[in-house]
Amino acid sequence: MVTALLFVAAYLLGSIPSGLIVGKLGKGIDIREHGSGNLGATNAFRTLGVPSGSIVIVSDILKGTIAASLPYFFIEPTVTPLCLLLGVAAVIGHIFPVFAGFKGGKAVATSGGVLLFYSPLLFITMIGVFFLLLYLSKYVSLSSMLAGIYAVIFSLFTGDLFLIIIVLALTSAVIYRHRANIKRIMNKTEPKITWL
Repeated sequence: MVTALLFVAAYLLGSIPSGLIVGKLGKGIDIREHGSGNLGATNAFRTLGVPSGSIVIVSDILKGTIAASLPYFFIEPTVTPLCLLLGVAAVIGHIFPVFAGFKGGKAVATSGGVLLFYSPLLFITMIGVFFLLLYLSKYVSLSSMLAGIYAVIFSLFTGDLFLIIIVLALTSAVIYRHRANIKRIMNKTEPKITWL
């Protein structure tokens, strides 16, 4: 019963539309009506600016981290595969948020938040890889997908089968959610960053 309630809580936590809330409270803007129309952090940065975008990305990361940590506080103070499963529930909530018409973000930040709790070293090195790729390519979307692929490779060396499966699933979801970005990259119409 407790586990089932934690899954519901994790999904609802993931469903909190950080970009929508920050946009409306801080700027009076519905970011779904601007930029890419996405609720994720990238569109928040482009639409709302760096301070608001920073709040959104930290909030989205924390959704995954807090969801993954629920078993630690409510069942047993150890890191277990259940932590990853609850993290996945939060990612599903982020992609299909009940509080925002089931149209959410692309799962990058929240997936990272799950890994932050379960494998901090993977998270830290993945962030490093992301920014290196971002510096080289100037594409946020491409850097996000390739950082996910790096996470899969990293997980293979851990010998943690459950981590490998979950990271592969999360990376697959991230890539699938970036289908339109992939087409724009191929057509050379994907926006590039100018600040790095």
